[in-house]
Amino acid sequence: MDAPPVAEDPPRFYLPDFCAPGNVLAVVLIAELVALLLTLARYGIAADFWPDLSRTSLFLLWVGLGTAAVLCAARPRLQQEDARRGSLLALGLTLAVTVVVTEAAWWLAGTAGKLLGLGTHYIGQGHLSFLLRNLLVGAIAGALALRYFYVSQQWKRNVEAEAAARVRALQARIRPHFLFNSMNAIASLTRSDPVRAEEAVTDLAELFRFSLRESRERIRLEEEVDIAQTYERIERLRLGDRLRVQWHLADVPVDASVPALILQPLIENAVYHGIEPLTEGGTVVVSGRRDGRFVEISVANPVDPSRPMRAGGSRIGLDNVRQRLELVFPGEGTLQWGEAQGRFTATLRFPAEAHAA
Repeated sequence: MDAPPVAEDPPRFYLPDFCAPGNVLAVVLIAELVALLLTLARYGIAADFWPDLSRTSLFLLWVGLGTAAVLCAARPRLQQEDARRGSLLALGLTLAVTVVVTEAAWWLAGTAGKLLGLGTHYIGQGHLSFLLRNLLVGAIAGALALRYFYVSQQWKRNVEAEAAARVRALQARIRPHFLFNSMNAIASLTRSDPVRAEEAVTDLAELFRFSLRESRERIRLEEEVDIAQTYERIERLRLGDRLRVQWHLADVPVDASVPALILQPLIENAVYHGIEPLTEGGTVVVSGRRDGRFVEISVANPVDPSRPMRAGGSRIGLDNVRQRLELVFPGEGTLQWGEAQGRFTATLRFPAEAHAA
């Protein structure tokens, strides 16, 4: 019998959070840019340029900030609507703000005009035409902005879905050769050293448990190090004294929040591509340090320059870890790697955010 389909989470409404200071600043900058373009289109560089730019900037700032404030207040309601109804509601709120600011501007212009003896004629048009023009411009600009936000949000969702799929593929995949070799090593220990065989089975089960965790779940860095050391113990069953690992992580914050399985793949890469091809084996050095608000962890291993990289190379696993860091820490999580003087080094860098209890 087929399993019932898994229900997906309902899509979030696509408008950004206009309560956030960064988005409010973006509204201010866009309003000033539009005011500059409109003034240049009307006057070019002429005597009336600066006065008109001042009036247009003030008007658009009030419209932009007013719309941002209204959309911020209406955000809980907007998030309950689907994309179509939410878009119509957001556009209606934008036009309502435009009407209010237009009427306020006309009233202020009339008040100032009476004081100066000019009336509202220096606006250059009648009340109705002034209102209709602003509504038309607001409708076009609002519709274009909503379309941009929608396309941007869909693109972001697609990128996140693709990245999450790659994360799940990485977390659910343990190399078949590693699994078979580990099981063979455990089988050989069942009679000669049952206690060690039982410990190895426990370690293997723990590693699989972490590999199947929710892709977005974060853990403490201390737990991630435990996972990597568990992997080291399992690999040492078959490599013996050929595998040596030095851990220098005393200076890293153990409560830093990281996605599960970002360090273990680097250890696996070092063992599979560095230590295993060497007849005499070698030493993997894992070192870490605190750099301001960031944590850096490097994994270095010796390489044999006379032997080509194994089929598939080491790039797939490293690329997956790099993409996961970029997904969890946008613009701040990085993974860099390179080879120099007979050693291959991969370096993680991510914010030292404490893991929530």
